[in-house]
Amino acid sequence: MEILLVPGFWLDASSWGPLLGALEAAGHRPRPLALPGTSRRAADRAGVTLADQVAATVRAIDGSDAEKIVLVGHSGGSHVVWGAADARPERVARIVLVDGFPVPDGTPVNPDLPVVDGEVPVPDWSFFDDGSLTDMTDEVRAEIERVAVPVPVGVAQQPLRLTDGRRLEIPVTVLASSVPSHVIHELIGSGAPFAAELAAATDLELVDLPTGHWPQYTRPDELARLVVAAIDR
Repeated sequence: MEILLVPGFWLDASSWGPLLGALEAAGHRPRPLALPGTSRRAADRAGVTLADQVAATVRAIDGSDAEKIVLVGHSGGSHVVWGAADARPERVARIVLVDGFPVPDGTPVNPDLPVVDGEVPVPDWSFFDDGSLTDMTDEVRAEIERVAVPVPVGVAQQPLRLTDGRRLEIPVTVLASSVPSHVIHELIGSGAPFAAELAAATDLELVDLPTGHWPQYTRPDELARLVVAAIDR
């Protein structure tokens, strides 16, 4: 199975590196995506929007020779893969969301993040709650800081646009890390507006991966195993 891997905020395609060997060993073809705005060259980030990142993911789907593909999105990348699945629902076999879930149509991804000079720099570590920092070592912290790139404001603040209800029929696996599955179940059950897409999904499973917000660094082997298990289902 071909797997398109979409990085989360502040990360680039290299953030999926710790998973690639295990995914290939399981017989899959992982393709980490280098999205617009994730380059370290400032000119490449200017004016990039969420729609640009969704469009780039759709182009990757269209360029694949596989009949069906799997979309994996981490954190902010969850909104990107959801938008791409909305655009090409007939091509997507499964969506795997790593510690993230998509906002409903017309909702900005995260408009509350601090903006500096038209970009959203990676916040100080004190910005994140204790759950997000579980298993965070000095080595992991240093690696994330090494690859971190500011997020274009248009990616963080532009509303996600969704038009095709067939996206809700695609099997979805949420790998819950910093927010455990029982909390997500409660949000869905309470009718929380930002959980409406998951609530409407017809084939949804929540799987706990107890660690911080960056399991590709803190527990990569288990993350890879759970991605493979989701695809096998």
